[in-house]
Amino acid sequence: MTITAVPVIKNGCLMVRGKVVLTGVPGNVVISPASSGSAFVGASSTSSSSRHVFSLGVLDFKEGGISPKFLIIDDGWQETTNEFQKEGEPLIEGTQFATRLSDIKENSKFKVSESGGSSTNLKELIHHIKENYGLKYVYMWHALAGYWGGVLASSEALKKYNPKLAYPVQSPGKLGNIRDIAMDSLEKYGVGVIDPKKVYDFYNDMHGYLASSGVDGVKVDVQNLLETLGAGYGGRVSITRQYHEALDKSVEKNFVDNNLICFQRIATARASEDFMPNEPTFQTLHIASVSFNSLLLGEVVVPDWDMFHSNHDTAEFHGAARALGGCPVYVSDKPGKHDFKILRKLVLPDGSILRARYSGRPTRDCLFIDPVMDGKSLLKIWNLNKLTGVVGVFNCQGAGTWPMKQAPECNENSKPAAVSISGRVSPHDVEFLEEIAGETWDGECADPFPECRRKTIEVSLGVLQCEIYTVSPIKVFKENVDFAPIGLIKMYNSGGAIEDCTFGDSIRIKARGSGLFGAFSSKKPRCCKVDKKDEDFTYSSENGLLTVNLQSESSFKEIEFVY
Repeated sequence: MTITAVPVIKNGCLMVRGKVVLTGVPGNVVISPASSGSAFVGASSTSSSSRHVFSLGVLDFKEGGISPKFLIIDDGWQETTNEFQKEGEPLIEGTQFATRLSDIKENSKFKVSESGGSSTNLKELIHHIKENYGLKYVYMWHALAGYWGGVLASSEALKKYNPKLAYPVQSPGKLGNIRDIAMDSLEKYGVGVIDPKKVYDFYNDMHGYLASSGVDGVKVDVQNLLETLGAGYGGRVSITRQYHEALDKSVEKNFVDNNLICFQRIATARASEDFMPNEPTFQTLHIASVSFNSLLLGEVVVPDWDMFHSNHDTAEFHGAARALGGCPVYVSDKPGKHDFKILRKLVLPDGSILRARYSGRPTRDCLFIDPVMDGKSLLKIWNLNKLTGVVGVFNCQGAGTWPMKQAPECNENSKPAAVSISGRVSPHDVEFLEEIAGETWDGECADPFPECRRKTIEVSLGVLQCEIYTVSPIKVFKENVDFAPIGLIKMYNSGGAIEDCTFGDSIRIKARGSGLFGAFSSKKPRCCKVDKKDEDFTYSSENGLLTVNLQSESSFKEIEFVY
């Protein structure tokens, strides 16, 4: 990469003319003078080769002790054209959404020609990151219409799909709910719409090329656009049906496991607006809306609660919610900008997660309250694991308002939302707990905190604070030992680590992952074994907390407590 100014790297930042243009620059990036007023920016490597692909983001996770298995290459890989933005001129707000697709293949950022005639392209990149970083799946993002502004009608590569320029028309109902700068901009600049009769050919060509490059599936975005483009195509239902059927058919043909995110014939679908890191008032709305939306969506799909940033001010709030949501867990961190304290509470070293059995939903007593704007109610979200329940408590008050609902005006008699709000949590907040507890369960439960053996406890939280409680039914072993497995107590969803627990001559637990495993026991065991080897353990007679450190790298471990 050649820059026609003298850049410098200082404190991990690439600076040009005294301005920071890139942060988080790795230590192996170097600058070499090229000529007067310019320099070559490159990277050094410990291995000798004529080509290198520096997959810095994936490498960061690996060095942080986490091995991700799933990667989405998001918006930015496609060849696009913006007819409304001239190079060198300042951005006109809204024109970025009028950018249109000009080819189905990757753009120049993924193509590096070399002097020997060889090149690095998307296929080689995907092969490299799978081989070197243990990734199993790589998905690519694309919009339902190709790109935000559709496809470029004048593109030679795309003219066979018969694209035409159309102007979206938004309904009064939609406009009355919330304004969307993307849709407002497209009303002005138009969308390049592929002929519905040709849209299967478009999807098939693009997906076929991606599959041949090693891509495993696609994430389809900007789906609301078709709602506004029905004129001339038989209405919104007709055009949407044709696009849906074409997309499903293409994905089924080109991707072995029918890998598709955000569409109709799949197990996963988005349950919320996007995670918006720069919108502080949207964070509480996001958590409240996904939990309530999952009441319906959770009956037909696995709700996707969207990505988040692990190093964001609200990362703990979002991370805890994802652990409860029974949803996929994925982050959109910038390379080098990760909080591994958060990530290690969500993800095991092998890249798997402790996913709860169902979709996270509000507890019964939260169904008819407003956890965002009434100034007094906490939001509680429940879920089940194989042998435990889990309840998360979130303070979503005081940081945002629902669309179309005005915040109450303050007067001398009204009070602002409290900084701290109190509520109560109980094992009975978890629906269907008796199904995993068994008929002999007397209602007592265990948690890493001794006060949780009571029927209910009080919790007080500040705005954007949360707490998670593992609910493990206590059972009786040999008539004189009360026992309940809790799980990996440093993970958000501790109980998700427990696969099985059986009582015989001893108590045997099958567990996943590594870390500090906890259980409640009314008596101290004589010994503990992990995978049939004696293992040290700790026991507190004050609260009955029994812990053992699982250090093995194996995915599953057998823990045995002998009394």
